[in-house]
Amino acid sequence: MGVRSSSAGAAGGTHTQMSGVWGRGGAPTPTPTPAFAAGSQGTREHQPSPAMLLLLTLSTLWPLSSAPPSPTQPHAIRLEGDLTLGGLFPVHARGPAGIPCGPVKKEKGIHRLEAMLYALDRVNGDPRVLPNLTLGARILDTCSRDTYALEQALSFVRSLLPPAGGEGTCPDGSPPRRPPPERLVGVIGASASSVSIMVANVLRLFAIPQISYASTAPELSDPGRYEYFSRVVPPDSYQAQAMVDVVRALGWSYVSTLASEGNYGESGVEAFVQSSREAGGLCIAQSIKIPREPRPGEFAKVIGRLMETSTARGVVLFANEDDIRRVLEAAALANLSGHFSWVGSDSWGAKMAPVQGLEAAARGAITILPKRASVPGFDEYFTSRSLENNRRNLWFHEFWEDDFNCRLPHSEPHGEPHGGPGTPIRKCTGRERIGRDSPYEQEGKVQFVIDAVLAMAHGLHSLLGEACPGGGLCAHMDPPDGRRLLAHIRRVAFNGSAGTPVTFNENGDAPGRYDIFQFQGGNGSGTYRAVGQWVQGLRLRAEEMDWGSNTTAPPPSVCSLPCGPGERKKPVKGVPCCWHCELCGGYQYRADILTCLPCPAHLRPTPNRTACRPTPVLRLRWGDPWAAVPLALATLGLMATAFVLVTFVKHHETPIVKASGRELSYVLLAGIALVYAITFIMVAEPGVGVCALRRLFLGLGMSLSYAALLTKTNRIYRIFEQGKRSVTPPRFISPASQLFITFTLSGLQLLASALWLLLRPPHALIDYEMGRTADPEDARGVLRCDMAEGGTLAGLAYALLLMVTCTVYAVKARGVPEAFNEAKPIGFAMYTTCVVWVAFGPIFFGAAQSAERVHVQTATLTISMSLSASVPLGLLYAPKVYVILLHPERNQARTRPDPAP
Repeated sequence: MGVRSSSAGAAGGTHTQMSGVWGRGGAPTPTPTPAFAAGSQGTREHQPSPAMLLLLTLSTLWPLSSAPPSPTQPHAIRLEGDLTLGGLFPVHARGPAGIPCGPVKKEKGIHRLEAMLYALDRVNGDPRVLPNLTLGARILDTCSRDTYALEQALSFVRSLLPPAGGEGTCPDGSPPRRPPPERLVGVIGASASSVSIMVANVLRLFAIPQISYASTAPELSDPGRYEYFSRVVPPDSYQAQAMVDVVRALGWSYVSTLASEGNYGESGVEAFVQSSREAGGLCIAQSIKIPREPRPGEFAKVIGRLMETSTARGVVLFANEDDIRRVLEAAALANLSGHFSWVGSDSWGAKMAPVQGLEAAARGAITILPKRASVPGFDEYFTSRSLENNRRNLWFHEFWEDDFNCRLPHSEPHGEPHGGPGTPIRKCTGRERIGRDSPYEQEGKVQFVIDAVLAMAHGLHSLLGEACPGGGLCAHMDPPDGRRLLAHIRRVAFNGSAGTPVTFNENGDAPGRYDIFQFQGGNGSGTYRAVGQWVQGLRLRAEEMDWGSNTTAPPPSVCSLPCGPGERKKPVKGVPCCWHCELCGGYQYRADILTCLPCPAHLRPTPNRTACRPTPVLRLRWGDPWAAVPLALATLGLMATAFVLVTFVKHHETPIVKASGRELSYVLLAGIALVYAITFIMVAEPGVGVCALRRLFLGLGMSLSYAALLTKTNRIYRIFEQGKRSVTPPRFISPASQLFITFTLSGLQLLASALWLLLRPPHALIDYEMGRTADPEDARGVLRCDMAEGGTLAGLAYALLLMVTCTVYAVKARGVPEAFNEAKPIGFAMYTTCVVWVAFGPIFFGAAQSAERVHVQTATLTISMSLSASVPLGLLYAPKVYVILLHPERNQARTRPDPAP
């Protein structure tokens, strides 16, 4: 164990070396490149490939184009060991234009770097892992810039390349003796996906496995391009699916996406869009990309573009920490705090830096973070770090100054003081303590950095047991075969630093396990609250979410508002989440969200048009106004007819009764009575019997009446015309003949009605079409007999024909002598009757669009029939009754005087 004790846990930095120097604006200085290992084993023993030669050229030319180095700070941490792990961390932020590095990043840089050092101490202090071997490290700063990180990563492979000028020879002609090359077996990192992609493209050429603790771009899962890349965090494809599930759980269907330019942001949004398409029901309003080097006013333009689709209040962000903060600042400056609801990826996570001072703009934001747990041992380790015991971290003094807002002696300024320009800065005493004199909270990716180192160590341990069964570092492990090491890394399975399982799938990805947070609070304060988790599915605790304004419902994020009751969606072509709402018209109801269907004939839509309901059935009842008036007229008519009949019978032998033609007068009175009686049949509720009576008697009474009047008129006309030519009376003018003619004419009506009954038996039905109106609320089903307007007119047609014929004869007989005293009254009666029936047509057919159509038509028909019966009753019989009852002296037979003797 002597080898292990030489450097395990060395806190003082005795084994820390500078492999070069650098400045804020500079790049690493050239360092002597060791000779290619002549005695190395495995895949690195062959001659350099073209790719290696290209890298060799780049490695020798790159420093020539770099800025002059500054001797202020080293660019790498070097810890000696039997096997070396590379490390890539964003110790500094991206610098302004022309300067590669900016201020130190305390959490994402120093915390993560210290996590790797802590993990190396744990591995080197654990006799069960890599016994008798020590893991060293070469840790580089990427400065949060992919191009700069590639420059730094070339130092990992320089020792594997032959010298640019050849091996050379010593003065005595012997080959030079060079130190053995650094055994770089794997790389931990990087943080940003864009950096990991560039580094992975270099490392794969030398079969060097790489394990990232934070890179989540989906394209890194491609084994054809990045076969040596693995990660202990799940890829964004899982994260994108989790974010899609969150968005759908919030009831959103129309969101915008916002991505930082680069692999992480662009591939993250691409994965989100792909997952949303597969899930369905989610549309992207806009996909906005933030440039890598944004111009002044760029973020105000971003907010302006988001407001172009202002109903898409949900905004999905795959952006870096700096871009997130500037987006929130732009929203606050536009007075839109609270309008947008943000859904942030793990780059936002539960960090306070993006939201500090912008709590109102960030309130309600949903963020996602790979499941993590705090590593208690790291808290104790990190809070115990000081300037004295942590000299191996060459950037720790920058962290110290920034964390305690002080200045070390002989230190150059690293940025503006916390109070702003001009604020005096106190000197650091060195006695400050982390967590006591400054706030401390373990950075979210610390667990994954430690797990990445442990995964590499477990893979090496497994390979060591297979390649060197006797223990120690044998020839098969000097250097280790990268392909074999990768296979062992992919097979590791252990509980990580926080007790969570660490495994990889065939693509080197960790399983998807996420915590869902919501930023709650505002007005200068706020905190992240865990509101759910995603492990192969979403479990969201909606009751714990806070959306402000005393509401538990998330703000809507939809293209179109939900359609109201009875409205269907008419999708906008090409944008399935946008639609226009169309009201189901007429007798339609909304069968589903996209379809309106007509209700069946016997149903009508409900007022909100969400279903159909039975149409009320309209029945004409005896007490209805439409029945009361016709019944009153018919009753009076029957009473008047009965009174006339009684009067005539009582004065049967009087001259007036005899002169009127008693037989036809009684037949005419019978027809008039039938016309009045039909009103009661028409008002009665339809049934088989009622419908049969309507067919029989609808036209029978009128036919009998007009047949009698026609016979009378014809008799008068023939007698008058015959008297002009001779004194011989015409034929068929006797009472018997007159009755025969009358009954024959009216019998044709009876015969036609009887045939109609036999050929088409009557029945009652509910006619929904007759009662259908433009407004379904007024629609009614009509209970009626099976004869509609056409059947009614057919039943009256023959009677009306008799009426017209009688009128023609009345016109012809208008010039008869006064002796034929009934000719002119019959003519007046027929003229009046014609007027009644001419008025009947418009009223009867004008009720076609009325909700009570059948009632109006029934009342019109019965009143017209009663009036047509009342006309002859009043014009022909009333004068005779008047004379019979009030002037009986006129009803005496005149006696002729005796002839003179």
